[in-house]
Amino acid sequence: MVVLATKCYVEGDARSRALDGMEAMVRDDLGDLDVEWTVGVRDDDFVSVTVEGADETVARNLLRERWGEVPSDGRLVEGETYTGTLESWDDEGFVLDAGVEVRVPTAELGLGRGSAAQVRDRFGLVQHLPLEFVYGDPARLSDAERDRLYDWSRGQGRVNVNSTTRGEARATVNRAGHAQDIVTVERIGLLEQSIVCAEGTDPPGLLASIGRHLPAELKCVIP
Repeated sequence: MVVLATKCYVEGDARSRALDGMEAMVRDDLGDLDVEWTVGVRDDDFVSVTVEGADETVARNLLRERWGEVPSDGRLVEGETYTGTLESWDDEGFVLDAGVEVRVPTAELGLGRGSAAQVRDRFGLVQHLPLEFVYGDPARLSDAERDRLYDWSRGQGRVNVNSTTRGEARATVNRAGHAQDIVTVERIGLLEQSIVCAEGTDPPGLLASIGRHLPAELKCVIP
């Protein structure tokens, strides 16, 4: 079993839609391999995929590469890189969930000056967003993660959203009449999406327009 570093934390019909989407994505990744799989959700909301068959090693590696993996035994090794979901933040830094709670101090975020809350706002980090980190005492965001977030801030602007599938985010943008104002909807987690603005689109204006249609947290990334 591979425990993916992404969560399904919604309930009811939204949960069913999210898991249907997860099943489709796993099928896209593993459909050409000689394996059978089952998608499930642990009690802590992390998505798990049980894989069996001749190509199961390749299949597990593909899933780990795409989503990151939460160690099923909860043991993290110092100096190794993992992915955890952003669960909370305070004056001391970020708290990530990687099967166990991992605190990343503000000084180890590596994302410029300001408090953890200011960093979160500046880079549009919504709750439950998967973030890559290097485990240690203290833990820190990985260089690759820092590069990704800095790339966001140098781009054309984004609106990040949680509690929403990629299809729902795109449909909301279309329904609000902004299809021509975005480049794409980038999946950054199972229920975390990044709406990439087209040149000339104002991210706060887009957020204000679509926000009333989405019962979710939305954050802007302003270049």
